[in-house]
Amino acid sequence: MTDLLYSEEEEALRSAVRGLLADHCDAAAVIARCETDQPHDRELWKALTDGMGLAGLLVPEELGGQGATHREAAVVLEELGRAVAPVPYLTSAVVATEALLVCDGGAAAELLTALASGRTVGVLAVPLSAAPGQTFTDVREEGGALHGRVTGVADAAAADVLLVPTAAGLFAVDVAQDGVTVTAQTSLDPTRPLATVTCAAARARALTSDTDLAVRMGLRAGAGLLASEQLGLAEWCLTETVRHTKERHQFNRPVGSFQALKHRLAQVWLEVVNTRAAARHAADALATGSDEPNLASALAQAYAAPVAVHAAEEALQLHGGIGMTWEHPLHLYLKRAKADSIAFGTAGRHRDELAELLDLQAP
Repeated sequence: MTDLLYSEEEEALRSAVRGLLADHCDAAAVIARCETDQPHDRELWKALTDGMGLAGLLVPEELGGQGATHREAAVVLEELGRAVAPVPYLTSAVVATEALLVCDGGAAAELLTALASGRTVGVLAVPLSAAPGQTFTDVREEGGALHGRVTGVADAAAADVLLVPTAAGLFAVDVAQDGVTVTAQTSLDPTRPLATVTCAAARARALTSDTDLAVRMGLRAGAGLLASEQLGLAEWCLTETVRHTKERHQFNRPVGSFQALKHRLAQVWLEVVNTRAAARHAADALATGSDEPNLASALAQAYAAPVAVHAAEEALQLHGGIGMTWEHPLHLYLKRAKADSIAFGTAGRHRDELAELLDLQAP
C-alpha cells in the first residue's frame, strides 16, 4: 500500500526550506520587489540552488542532479507556495526539467546538467494556461532557425534558455542571442510574471523530434506538482486567518468565536486536508507510478485549483476591517491562487480529462 505520509527526510527538507525562506523571503520584501521591473528574486534563487541544490532534485545524479523524486519536489513547492516566492522553480526545475528528461541525446543531457546547477534557468515556451495534451504550432522551424511568437509564457523574463515546441521537434534557444525577444506582459500575479516570446530567425539546437511527448510530460508534472504549491498557499491563508480571528475583537470577544466564522474556517480546513491528500497522491504517482500519473495529476488540479482560490478569498473576507490591505501580503496570495487556477489547464478541463480517462463521459 502506498504511504502518502511525509517521510523524515521530507520533513527535514521542509524545515530547511522554510527556514531559508524565513530569512530571505519575508512578505515586505516580496511586496516591494513586485512593485519593481525585476520581480524575480535572483538572490533567493541562488540560495535555493547553489546553497541547497534544489534545482536538480529531479535530475539524475550522473547528470549533476540530486536524483530525488517528485515527492521531494512537492515538499519544496509547498513551502514556496506558503511564501509566494518569486522564483522560477516550478517552470525551470519541474516543467522544463521533466520535458528534457524524455529527450535523448547529448544536447538534452548537457542542458539538464546546466538546469540542475541552478545557474541556468530553462522555461518551456508555451502559455501558462497550456494543458497536457495540447499541441503547439505558434513557432515554426526553417533550416535550424525558429520563427514565431508565443504569448503568456510564465517566468520567460528569468529564463536563460527557452525550450520551444514546433511541428518539427523541440528546440533549445538561448535567450541572449539575436533574434530572440522577451517582452513583459501585464500579469495578474506579479510573483510569476508572464511575457511574450518572439523568435525571428533565432538559432536553435534540436532536442527531440517527439515534441508532443516532451511537452506532455513537462505539463503533466507541472499540473501534478502545482497542486502542492496550491496546498502551501491555502495552508498559509487558513493559518493566518485563524490567527487573525483569534486576535481581532468585536463586542469584547474574538471574532473567531462567532459560530458563522467557525463554520467558514472549518470548511476551508476540510478542503485543505483533502487537497493535501490529492497533492500527495499526484506527487507519489509521478514519482513511483503507484497510480496512473495522468489521472492523479488531473484529479489533483481539478480539486486543488478551486480550493486555493476559496481559501484566499475567505482569508481576504475574514481579514475585513484591517483597512487598506496593499501592504498586507494577502493580495499576493489571492493573485497567485487566481493565476494558478488557469495554469496548466483549468479545473474544468482537468475534470473533462478525468471523465475521459475513467470513461465517464456525459450522455
